Amino acid sequence: MADSSFDIVSKVERQEVDNALNQAAKEISQRYDFKGVGASISWSGEQILMEANSEDRVKAILDVFQSKLIKRGISLKALDAGEPQLSGKEYKIFASIKEGISQENAKKVAKTIRDEGPKGVKAQVQGEELRVSSKSRDDLQAVITLLKGKDFDFAMQFVNYR
Repeated sequence: MADSSFDIVSKVERQEVDNALNQAAKEISQRYDFKGVGASISWSGEQILMEANSEDRVKAILDVFQSKLIKRGISLKALDAGEPQLSGKEYKIFASIKEGISQENAKKVAKTIRDEGPKGVKAQVQGEELRVSSKSRDDLQAVITLLKGKDFDFAMQFVNYR
C-alpha cells in the first residue's frame, strides 16, 4: 500500500482578510469614540494601513481589526503589525499578512516531527510547505495532534490529507 501524506502550509485566504478589513472599517466609521479623529483602515498596496490622530486610537483600530480576523477564523500569527509611527500629525501602523513557511521554520517543524513524532513518519521541505508522509494514517493523525499542541510563531494549516 502507498504512503499516506498531508501538507503543512501557511496560507491566508485574501478574501477573508478583505472582509475583516471592510468590517473593521465599517465599525470604525460608526463608533462614537472614532468620530472626527481621522481614524481609518485601508489597503496600501500589499500592506494594511491604520491611521488616527493619537497612538491609543490607532492601537484601538488594530484591536478592532484583530477581533474581526479572529471572527473570520484567521490566526493572528499571520498578521505582522508594526509599531505606531508618528507621521506629521497622524499616527500610523503598517501591517502585512505573512504567508508561506520559511526554510528555518520548516526545519523546526521537521525536527519536532523527527524528535517527538511516531517512528516511520517522514517530513520533507518543498518550497514554502512541508510534506509529511507515513504508512500509517494513525501516525499522521498523531503528528497533526502533536503540532497543534506546539506553539510555533506562524500560522499553519494541514491540507491535502490522503
